[in-house]
Amino acid sequence: MKAYIFPGQGAQFTGMGLDLYEKYPLAQEYFEKANAILGFSITDIMFEGTAEQLKQTKVTQPAIFLHSVILAKVLGDSFKPEMVAGHSLGELSALVANGVLNFEDGLTLVSKRALAMQKACEIQSSTMAAVLGLEDNVVEETCKEVDGVVVAANYNCPGQLVISGEIEAVEKACEILKEKGAKRALLLPVGGAFHSPMMEPAREELAAAIEATEFSTPICAVYQNVVAKAVTDPNEIKENLIAQLTAPVKWTQCVQAMIADGGNEFIEVGPGKVLQGLMRKIDRSVTASGASL
Repeated sequence: MKAYIFPGQGAQFTGMGLDLYEKYPLAQEYFEKANAILGFSITDIMFEGTAEQLKQTKVTQPAIFLHSVILAKVLGDSFKPEMVAGHSLGELSALVANGVLNFEDGLTLVSKRALAMQKACEIQSSTMAAVLGLEDNVVEETCKEVDGVVVAANYNCPGQLVISGEIEAVEKACEILKEKGAKRALLLPVGGAFHSPMMEPAREELAAAIEATEFSTPICAVYQNVVAKAVTDPNEIKENLIAQLTAPVKWTQCVQAMIADGGNEFIEVGPGKVLQGLMRKIDRSVTASGASL
């Protein structure tokens, strides 16, 4: 079964989407529509902006969403998903690709999500750190031992877990994890503690926007980050999408569930090859490639 997977924040690069814009009138149409919806020329930043400009959450999230969704649109009839999943932000790309959201509503939610998360980051300084080479349960237990807010946030692949929370608590957890044998425990260059309780103000803000948006029945199941299993009920999809901002991204578990349900050909739709790299670490018995036009 074909499984389409959509990347999240961190996959951006200068020049992303330019090839699609130049080659496909359909892509051009969607990019111009996006500029109008967002109220600024995101195409200028995507095609020619600096890495620093692209790194702003309010730019990064819509940029990755646009690259992914427009690529799926350009694929046309060859895009026939039997199951989809997206990493964090990528879940919204997946929901447009499988018919739950239309393009305009998807982009509007992504933009609101990005702004709400940026605002939550400004309320209190916070951060994330990547921990390599330890079992998940060791990382989880260590987070519980530390005073302050620090939680497991991204289960990216076996031996790679991202933690998230207050700066001091994350730094302390990194120290302890190194003592426990982590190959690396390093702070990430991010704006704040995504997928942690510190995103509660953003969750509340986004909840109102999601509740007010119409979600349709999907053409295929979406394997959502929060529950790591197939979901097809629009109301359940909404609930899980709202919960996602303060809950961990169970990416490893999502991929394992897709494989258990018959997924054997994974196609990454969007910028970069981050998810293909993670796929090789999760299960080498399945194929993983980028979407080819």
